[in-house]
Amino acid sequence: MDALFAPPRNQPDEERMRNAHHRAARTLLMTAASGPEAWGWQGRTIGRRCGDRWLRVVSRPLDKPAGRLWDGAATADTQLPRIIPRPRVVDVLEWTAGGHCYRAELSELVPWPVIQTGGPVLADDPALPQVWWTELSAALAAMSSVPTERQAVRQQWIDKNFDAYLGIPPVQVTAWTTGHGDLHWANLCAEHLVVLDWESWGTLPIGYDAGLLHAYSLRAPATAHRVRTTFAHILNTPAGRTGELVALAQLLQVIARGHHQEIAEAIRARAELLTGRPVPRRTA
Repeated sequence: MDALFAPPRNQPDEERMRNAHHRAARTLLMTAASGPEAWGWQGRTIGRRCGDRWLRVVSRPLDKPAGRLWDGAATADTQLPRIIPRPRVVDVLEWTAGGHCYRAELSELVPWPVIQTGGPVLADDPALPQVWWTELSAALAAMSSVPTERQAVRQQWIDKNFDAYLGIPPVQVTAWTTGHGDLHWANLCAEHLVVLDWESWGTLPIGYDAGLLHAYSLRAPATAHRVRTTFAHILNTPAGRTGELVALAQLLQVIARGHHQEIAEAIRARAELLTGRPVPRRTA
């Protein structure tokens, strides 16, 4: 696995997370970490290789509720079918220190690199074989009917944000499914399909996962086209288009906060193609 995002901007937080990872490694494995660090979004998580395992540590302030992201990987490990290729969670450790809660998850080590390092946006066409796309489609289908109370996307978010980011009235989602919730190119391996980072999984609109992966592919037109054709049976339906719009709206919110500027215009163009209306230009 490779570095995904940058460390926290705050140096004390960076050292705090490194120390927490070191503590978990010594407690769970009695060994030190090796290899490069893999930081999560805004430094909320840190992962590194420890021997023949992968150790990921997440933290939150004591006064902040745990939420669905806290135990997503562990619940996915026990509740989703094994046909979905993903690393098993083999041990978990939780503790509190210095005003923070910590959770360490020890998983199987995935020996293959992710398709896109440095972030979720695909930079170049990886020319993935047909079998890879078939396996990805089968993995998404396998989780689609899994019952869960976890919610990856809420109708309340749609009601609040569709007009602000898409310039259209909110839609009532009637077709929900169970999905990954953060399907992008830094969470997928190419040599052998492995799907990583399960903290966000749960119920979401049909078409959301495929629409999100397509959006993150827009800088690589051949791959974007492959996503559309592979998931045409979903994206080319009214329910699938709604799910894709939800994914685009959430990305437009992230773009308004200053992230993913390299695909901002492509995301706006895709949204306008689907809605037939101009997208509001917003900044945080």
